Amino acid sequence: MTPSLIAMSIIFLIVFIGSVVGFRAGAGRTMNLEEWSTAGRSFGLLFMWLLMAGEIYTTFAFLGASGWAYSRGGPALYIMAYITLGYVISFYILPYIWEAGKKHGLQTQSDFFEKRYHSKALALLVSLVGVIFVIPYLQIQLTGLGIIVQVASFDQVPRNLSMLIAVSIVALFVFFGGMRSVAWVSIIKDFLMIFAALSIGIYVPIHYFGGVTPLFNKLIETHPSHLVMPGMTTTMGHSWFISTVILSACGFYMWPHTFGAAFTAKSAHILRRNAIVTPLYTISLIFILIAGFAALLVVPGLTNGDMSLLMLARKTFPAWFLGIIGGAGALTAMVPAAIILLTASTLFAKNVFRPIFSPQMAEDKVARLAKITVLVLALASFYLALHSSTTLVALLLLGYAGVTQFFPGVVLGLFWPRANATGITVGLVAGILIAGTLMLSHQDPFHGLNAGFVALVANFILSVSVSMLRKSDTPLLN
Repeated sequence: MTPSLIAMSIIFLIVFIGSVVGFRAGAGRTMNLEEWSTAGRSFGLLFMWLLMAGEIYTTFAFLGASGWAYSRGGPALYIMAYITLGYVISFYILPYIWEAGKKHGLQTQSDFFEKRYHSKALALLVSLVGVIFVIPYLQIQLTGLGIIVQVASFDQVPRNLSMLIAVSIVALFVFFGGMRSVAWVSIIKDFLMIFAALSIGIYVPIHYFGGVTPLFNKLIETHPSHLVMPGMTTTMGHSWFISTVILSACGFYMWPHTFGAAFTAKSAHILRRNAIVTPLYTISLIFILIAGFAALLVVPGLTNGDMSLLMLARKTFPAWFLGIIGGAGALTAMVPAAIILLTASTLFAKNVFRPIFSPQMAEDKVARLAKITVLVLALASFYLALHSSTTLVALLLLGYAGVTQFFPGVVLGLFWPRANATGITVGLVAGILIAGTLMLSHQDPFHGLNAGFVALVANFILSVSVSMLRKSDTPLLN
C-alpha cells in the first residue's frame, strides 16, 4: 500500500467510528427542541468537560496555533493567555446564565437577551449578528479539514472533495442526534487530539534537536526576533497582545454555541467545577506551539503556516501515524462544526424566522425548521470555505471582534439592574460598526490596539451612558 492510501484509510476509519457514535447517540430519544438543542439540560461534569473542550479546542487550536507559531512567532502566545483568562471569567458568569436558563426555559443566546431586556428587536439583532459572525468559525473547521486531508493524502485527494464529504457527515449526525451526538463524538476527538499533541510536541524536539531547550536555542540563533514581540510582524506589539487577550477572553463564551452549551449542564455547580478543571486541557496547546516553532526549522519556506504541523508530521512520522494525527485533526474540525451548525440553525429558526414570519409556530415545527436549516448552513459554509484564502487565526479574530460585542449586554444584564434595552442596543450596534469599519478599512491594529477591543470599549461606554438616561429593566434572576 502507498503511504497516501495507508494514511487516508486510517483517517477514514477514525471518521467512520466517530460518525457511527454520533448517529447512535441520539437513538431512541424524542428529538424535541429542548432535547435536540440542550440535551435536556442533563450533562454532568464529564460531559460538560467534553462538550466545552469540543467547542473550544478546534482546528484553530490544532492547525492555527501552530501556524501562527510558525509564521508570526511571539504574537501566537496570546492564545495561551486568553484561554486561561477566559476560564476565570466563565467561573463568574456561566452559573448565573445557567440559572436564568433553568428558570425561564432559555435555549439560545437570543432567548437570554429577549428575556432580560424585554425586547424582541434586540433579540433579533443578537441572532443575526451571532449567525453572521459564527460563519468564520465554521469556515475555520472546513478549511482546516481540507488542509488535513490534502497533506495526509500526499496531495492525492482534492481539498474541496474532503470538505464536502466532511460537512455532509457533520450535517447528518447533527440532524439526527443533536447536542447529545456532539458530546459523544467529543470523547473520541479529545483523546486523539491530546495523544497527537503530546506525540508531536515531545518527539519532534528530541528527534531533531535533542530536546526542547536545544530547539529554542537553535531558534534564537537562527531567528533572533521570532520569539519576542512583535515577532515576524510589524504591527502585533505589546499593545496588540494585551488588547487581543482581553478581547478574546471576554468573548470566550460569547460565541452563540459556547454560550448555549452552558444550558446543557445539570447544575450551576457543574459549570464552576468545569471552569476549574478544563484549563488542564490547555496544557496540550503548549505542545502544539512547540511543534509550530520546530516546523520553522525543519520545514522552512511554507507559504501557508497553517500547514506547518501536518507537513512536519508527514516528514517525521510513518504513514500510519500520520493517519492517526489526520484523524484526530478531522474530528477536531467536525465536532465544533457540528455544534456551530446546531446553534446557528436553532438561532435562525427560533429567534429569527418564528418572530418575523410565524409567531404562532409550535416548538415541534421550530425543531423541524432548525434541522432543515442545518443542511442549508452546511452548504453555505462549504461555499464560503472554498472561496476563502484567509488564515485560520485571522478568521477567528474576525469572529471574536463581532461576538465579543455581546459581552457588555450579558455582564451588565446579569449584574447591573439599571441596564436596559436601549443602552445595550446602542452599544452593540456601535461596537459592530466600529469593529467592521476598522477591519474592512485595514486599520487593525488601530494605533497598536486590536480593532475589536477598541470597539468593545466604545460599546461599554455607550451601553452604560445610554442606560443611565433610560428607565431600568427588570433583572433576569428576580
